[in-house]
Amino acid sequence: MRHHGEYKVPGGKLVVVDLDVVDGALRGVRVAGDFFLEPDEALDDINGALEGAPADTDARGLAARIDAALPAGTVLFGFSSEAVGIAVRRAVADAAEWTDFDWQIVHDGPQPPALHMALDEVLTAEVAAGRRPPTLRVWEWDRPAVIIGSFQSLRNEVDQHAAERHGVTVVRRISGGGAMFVEPGNTITYSLCVPQSLVQGLSFAESYAYLDDWVLGALGDMGIKAWYKPLNDIATDTGKIAGAAQKRMVAGAGAVLHHVTMSYDIDAEKMVDVLRIGREKLSDKGIGSAKKRVDPLRRQTGLPRAEVIERMIASFRTRYGGAQGKVTDEEMARARELAEGKFSSTEWLTRVP
Repeated sequence: MRHHGEYKVPGGKLVVVDLDVVDGALRGVRVAGDFFLEPDEALDDINGALEGAPADTDARGLAARIDAALPAGTVLFGFSSEAVGIAVRRAVADAAEWTDFDWQIVHDGPQPPALHMALDEVLTAEVAAGRRPPTLRVWEWDRPAVIIGSFQSLRNEVDQHAAERHGVTVVRRISGGGAMFVEPGNTITYSLCVPQSLVQGLSFAESYAYLDDWVLGALGDMGIKAWYKPLNDIATDTGKIAGAAQKRMVAGAGAVLHHVTMSYDIDAEKMVDVLRIGREKLSDKGIGSAKKRVDPLRRQTGLPRAEVIERMIASFRTRYGGAQGKVTDEEMARARELAEGKFSSTEWLTRVP
């Protein structure tokens, strides 16, 4: 059986690999793509380096074989030896591609923070169970909120007196990562609920870059040169504009929740008042002021928020398709139950005090 794998380098080019696995080894390896490579003969060296490699070799090990085989002075532009290794891993795993699915796009009106937390859990579980197609959901907020990561300490991250003073609701999400400060009209938040097969063959870190790549293209279409900054940020040369978080679900066929919050505009004074952004976090990022950590999209695009969202969705559709969808009545009923129970409970919010 011939195996096919693809890997789009974040901000770079597409690498395609076709191969067979015979007696636990790679055979008949053929690498292709829209990348640039000099000299031409180096492509044969890449194919030869992979021929006969154990099929369970990880991406880094495959990259090492390629690097050892390439002659001095070889130039790989738009891709890397590790990108080839990742494409090989995806081929061996028979990973799905974005265009293998009939995507659904959901963009409903404003909803409370606890309901957004619940919808992420419910929709991702439905994708894992095979009852919902892969879904891009764009959020709208009905009030200001702080959303802390699953493993963050509530008292260490949030000044609850300041939150009450500013009318900010505090909730905890199911994914890890840091706290998000959001206000209606000032934030663009979206979720990708995708089958595990889409990120098959990718490490946890690689899946962040892979699932962020489409929005880098969408931002590029709006004239913003952005890039993925490990582990979970999207940045430009003027600062961070977004942060991502993930949650894996292993039930059924498995699914991944990948959600991103982008700063369209920001009330920096209020954010700093509500969030306890530690000195260690700031120094780690080489930034002296919390107000300078995030650079809003409003300034960078000069576009109304609604138009930024429209262009993002249009860019996604151009790449992968996507029908207008909705949350079903059954899904919404389960989400409301979770929102009113788990995600509004003191037990969940303070599970890490």
